[in-house]
Amino acid sequence: MNYREIKAYVHRNRIADVVDALYGAGFRRMTVIDVEGLLQALDDQEQRYSVEIGRKVITEVKLELVCEDETRTAEAVALIREHGRTGQPSAGWIYVSEIRSCVEISG
Repeated sequence: MNYREIKAYVHRNRIADVVDALYGAGFRRMTVIDVEGLLQALDDQEQRYSVEIGRKVITEVKLELVCEDETRTAEAVALIREHGRTGQPSAGWIYVSEIRSCVEISG
């Protein structure tokens, strides 16, 4: 198979809709992680100052998803784009990488 990994960084308030859409389309190999990032805040309440980074940050969500082929990858990207929108010009980023190997942990 020709596996692809998608990493998407979206606003925290959009992740439930993104995951619901992906799950409804049959995607199951997902991981959702809270991260601190520099996406444009939706409002002042969404951001805080990070002493470690030295900038204002927001808690955004990193979604990791593995797809079996290019068609499923394109479908997942479209769903993330559609359901991750916030009304701002830039609401996050999606990265797609090829996976060189995939080994199941069994037993």
